[in-house]
Amino acid sequence: MKEVQLRDEIKETVLNLLMRLHMFDEVDSVELNVIADHMNYFEIEKGRYIFKEGDEGNFICFVVKGGIDIIKKTNTGEERTIATVHRGASLGEMTVIDKTHRSASARAKTDATLLILSEKNFNTLLDKHPRIGIKVLKGLTRILSLHMRRTSSLLADYMPTS
Repeated sequence: MKEVQLRDEIKETVLNLLMRLHMFDEVDSVELNVIADHMNYFEIEKGRYIFKEGDEGNFICFVVKGGIDIIKKTNTGEERTIATVHRGASLGEMTVIDKTHRSASARAKTDATLLILSEKNFNTLLDKHPRIGIKVLKGLTRILSLHMRRTSSLLADYMPTS
């Protein structure tokens, strides 16, 4: 991945994207500026992995442009694309919270642009800007809750009837 410094025009793009993410619904414009200052902006080529299943997880990604395939290995080691996410989606939230390894791989389906919130910058937000950090945590909790609800609904469709 190629990191791009947050110049003024890119920071404007970052702020516009952050405003559209439900994760940041409770964050005002001043707080969004603080969050944007803790983000990194990356460009990645089609076919390149952002992370692989089993990798240490130390950042959250937000898709700015392009598509990202989420890939999970089966019990036989075969890779299956379980989802494709696009602009506005986030991925990798669990590992920053639970400190475990990546549960799936993420590979660019197209050339893509990502915002990255590293675990270090996330912790800096929590330490130096606790009110903002709490709002980010609440946003992460909402995302994880939605993922859990979606997964449990899908699981119910595959459960045998009694």
